[in-house]
Amino acid sequence: MSNDKENFHPIDASVMPRFAGMPTFMRLPHISDPSMVDIALVGVPWDAGTTNRAGARHGPREIRNQSSFMRAVHHVSRIAPYDLCRVADMGDTEVNPFDMQDSMQKITTFFNRLVDNGVTPLAAGGDHLCTLPILRAVAKDGPVGLVHFDAHSDTNDTYFGNNKYTHGTPFRRAVEEGLIDPKRTIQIGIRGSIYGPEDMEFAESSGMRVIYIEEYFKLGPEKVIEEIRRTIGDGAAYVTFDVDGIDPSFTPGTGTPEIGGYSTFDAQVMIRGLQGLNLVGGDVVEVAPPFDASGMTALVGATLMFEILCVLAVARIA
Repeated sequence: MSNDKENFHPIDASVMPRFAGMPTFMRLPHISDPSMVDIALVGVPWDAGTTNRAGARHGPREIRNQSSFMRAVHHVSRIAPYDLCRVADMGDTEVNPFDMQDSMQKITTFFNRLVDNGVTPLAAGGDHLCTLPILRAVAKDGPVGLVHFDAHSDTNDTYFGNNKYTHGTPFRRAVEEGLIDPKRTIQIGIRGSIYGPEDMEFAESSGMRVIYIEEYFKLGPEKVIEEIRRTIGDGAAYVTFDVDGIDPSFTPGTGTPEIGGYSTFDAQVMIRGLQGLNLVGGDVVEVAPPFDASGMTALVGATLMFEILCVLAVARIA
């Protein structure tokens, strides 16, 4: 929590227009020293876990570009995250496009440095496998709860033989490694055809609260927020948002689009409903610029990052 050091603020758009200057998350300074930061915005440019349409490795760069549209104060909650905390862009993790295990180790090493310095991470992926090595750092002292927005459960076991590490498996691995508590995990917006009837067996049998999209529309966002808060309770929790949880009419630039999702506004309302939870980090993943001709999906990604940043800032000073 910032107290004895000056906070960082976005470049003033009346001094430097938003289309100018070096692109950083939210137009904040790029800082490499974690001792100077409370909340770190980090890019994870890696999509080696993708099983079909690749391209999310380019997500962090385009989210940075679109984040120039973000301003300083939330218009509903009036949270001013840059006044509450020292927030900065801490750059991208190192990755190895030819070695999956090496990449995951590099990602975990980067986030270990943040966690060891008491920094709250907020990442932009990358595909959803990126969340697993981040959780290895965030949850190294014990399992955390998980608020998981997605069209897919990502709890499959293996793909293409015995490959246990893809963007469809991270939360099964996270349970097996003791990184997340399945009984304090909630998945919101699950839908789409599946490979077989056993695909959802692990999520349901392990105790995860799975809100399929049909139930979501029956409940509405306010009741879903109540379910999130009931499931997570008072313990530490991590927020992960796959943009394919949103209907692809809003987020076409993603690797595995599924029609019939919730709106961007509903996504914002649900994130705002996380205020007051004991949040210890978050990410936005699966923005794939090669499929995002208008840049709208990257804008959604940047806006969701700002929404998550606001509730992380409140959690940080609680």
